[in-house]
Amino acid sequence: VESQPYDDGDDLIQLDSNLAVAICVGLIYDWALTFGQEVELIWRQRWSLMTVLYLSVRYVGIGCAVMNILISVPTISMTDTVSLIISDGLYWMADVVNVILSVIMIARLHAMYQRSRKVLIFLVVIFLAIRIANVVMTAITMMQISMEEFVLSGTHQCNFDYGGDSTFLQSMTWIVDIVWEVFALCLAVWIAVKHFRELRQHSTRGIIGDCFTVLMKTHVSYFASFLAISCFEIGFISPTLSADPYSLGAQIYNGFTQIFEFVGLFVLGPRLILGVREYHAELVTNSDTATAMTSIAFQERVHVSTSSSV
Repeated sequence: VESQPYDDGDDLIQLDSNLAVAICVGLIYDWALTFGQEVELIWRQRWSLMTVLYLSVRYVGIGCAVMNILISVPTISMTDTVSLIISDGLYWMADVVNVILSVIMIARLHAMYQRSRKVLIFLVVIFLAIRIANVVMTAITMMQISMEEFVLSGTHQCNFDYGGDSTFLQSMTWIVDIVWEVFALCLAVWIAVKHFRELRQHSTRGIIGDCFTVLMKTHVSYFASFLAISCFEIGFISPTLSADPYSLGAQIYNGFTQIFEFVGLFVLGPRLILGVREYHAELVTNSDTATAMTSIAFQERVHVSTSSSV
């Protein structure tokens, strides 16, 4: 057991624990706000793959927030081994959620491209190549993380040591993920612009145009949050942060990173499905032409006709 290594140790631990509790409360509050929609649009609908993916992202997020509290609040006593297991679990759970969100993106793009088999194969091949690279880098990172215990104000605390190239490898996984998200966004923008131009030529907008608008709004908001998360994560390799990762400034920076990560993955992520299902429900309720719209994959399989009848 080592002595307390930080000058502002009390402030740092208090900051970390308060942040963990605030993130958990925020996620539960967001869940409570959307629970009515979730019951109506998810639980009461016919179950599909997208139903399972939505529930996985939503409730894994709450689980991650609770686990984050367990390793952050000093009054919760755990051994260093248990803390390390929980920490590794958080890394892998976040990675799994990233995979789930990527599968949702592939389903959306597949729908937007009129369920093209070639596009689906193309997306799956690129996605698998990126995920395999990320899994290898994440596994190496996990092997280089160690933990030591120290005493602060009479309380035993755990200090994570990110040795070797773990920080660099962690940043590289986010860079690779950015490549995938930019690629997915470009494909979505290209097909959306193409369809909007075709609809304009026929002097109509209608259901298909509105559907693509909903898809692009949710996609762009998710991409913006993911880009912010990635920039914060990549920033950890900067000499200023890596030189003293446990300074007050570095911990505040880490706090903003956690907030963006939880919001991007577990708040905006579920809305990729919830937003489209809400649009579909409103369409069915308010429009007699709803039958002209085929299912949209998770109710999101858009079979788009580009003929003059659109």
